[in-house]
Amino acid sequence: MLPDFRVRQRDYLLEISRSITEELDLRTVLARLLRASAELLASHAGLIALREENGDWRISASYGINPAFLSHLEPLFKEIPESEDPGRFEIMEVNTRLQRIIQSASHGLLTSVGLPLLIEQKVVGTIFMFRSYRSRFSAEDTSFLESFASQAAIAVMNARLFTQATQQKKFLDAVLDSTADGLFLLNPELQFSRFNLACSRLTGHMEEDVLYQNHAAIIQWKRREPGSSLEEAISTGWPAKNSPSSIYVEGDLIRKDKSLISIGITYAPIFSADESLLSIVANIRDITKFREAEELKSSFISVISHELRTPVALIKGYVGTLRREDAHWDRKTVQDSLAVIEEESDRLAELIDDLLDASRLQSGAPVLNLSEVNLGRLTTRLIERFKTQSGKHTFQSTVTENFAVIIADEERITQVITNLLSNAVKYSPDGGEITLSGRSTSDEYILCVSDHGPGVDPDDIPYIFDRFYRARTAVKKTSGAGLGLYLAKAVIEAHGGHIWVDESYQDGARICFSLPCNSE
Repeated sequence: MLPDFRVRQRDYLLEISRSITEELDLRTVLARLLRASAELLASHAGLIALREENGDWRISASYGINPAFLSHLEPLFKEIPESEDPGRFEIMEVNTRLQRIIQSASHGLLTSVGLPLLIEQKVVGTIFMFRSYRSRFSAEDTSFLESFASQAAIAVMNARLFTQATQQKKFLDAVLDSTADGLFLLNPELQFSRFNLACSRLTGHMEEDVLYQNHAAIIQWKRREPGSSLEEAISTGWPAKNSPSSIYVEGDLIRKDKSLISIGITYAPIFSADESLLSIVANIRDITKFREAEELKSSFISVISHELRTPVALIKGYVGTLRREDAHWDRKTVQDSLAVIEEESDRLAELIDDLLDASRLQSGAPVLNLSEVNLGRLTTRLIERFKTQSGKHTFQSTVTENFAVIIADEERITQVITNLLSNAVKYSPDGGEITLSGRSTSDEYILCVSDHGPGVDPDDIPYIFDRFYRARTAVKKTSGAGLGLYLAKAVIEAHGGHIWVDESYQDGARICFSLPCNSE
């Protein structure tokens, strides 16, 4: 009989041990443990109460106890006072309270035994077994229950470690997926083990598609800046254990849909305590804007250099000619030369003013000097001025003198209209009619300047109001720094209006802007 019991005891302990390693649900493991304990100890009921991290007690598993009666036992654990020796005091206190309640409920027909669940000498719970007849639990019973209590303590520890690991993983996942930069991890074989949402947005590849794929199969370059790729760096001995520095690779990446994106990737190694490579963490950043800024900077320097060189060369040439001591110039030649010098000086001053305005706009909207402005009179005056500046063009205006009176910065609005009329002249070199038209709605006044030139290329329309942007055809045929429409947009928006290209106009180019009726 005794050997059979020992075999059954061993088998139950093995079953519980296997459950602890195979089953992640703590309640399931504890329920199995209680059933096994009850059978081997000839008990009719049992319960396991666990102590939460905040110090409260909770019944986590029960066997053979009516749920209605179980609800009467719950409050017992909430009333346990604090003690300097919780391991011994709390178990004793709980055991005493349980005995009192159960003895009263069963008229003294039940006996029980309780043991603590210990993890590193800290009480994390307790296990109680009950018999429905008068019979003391023997020392052997208690010793056997201690084995099950140890197994239960291990199950609790595993469950809590698993919970902590799960929470940490969720936290790490949340951090990785919320970062704006792409982040991925590679194992020592250069296979992806993590690929956050930002990486998916940048590359077009979803995490489930790249996990355990080779790095080179996903990170493919159309063009790469001088320097080593990850694979090339590894082939030359990176990362060295005594020098685990990061490497940086930059270029145009081929996305999943075969489109290109400019990115920079920083790779950094992670080593274990024995200095073996654990993984490589890589940070991906979209550098498209930086590339555009560099291109804009290069374009700006090129355009401004050209725009400055032309008037300076003309001024220098005419001044040098007038200063020649071996020549005597008549008055008309001198006057014509001085007129060119004055015109080119004005051009330089205008360019410098535009550059200063563009620089100020980086700090905020332009400052407006508001006053009453009669748009009809203003447009009439500007049309008359332009009639004297171009013999190839005819200027028409449909804006009457009583068109509108608004609160605005007259100098700034003059700057906008002048820029639009100048562009119309510049971009219709063969001449033709330039028209300034106006109309009003219940909310705004709209002014448009149209010409009969080649018009605006549809590909350029989204960008022509950008700083320093010039259409590809315009760069070859006309001068300019690409600031006029940029400044016009800033001025109109500062007044609460907007400016746009009228794409429905087919006979050339038409640029329109609106000003609110209550502009003030």
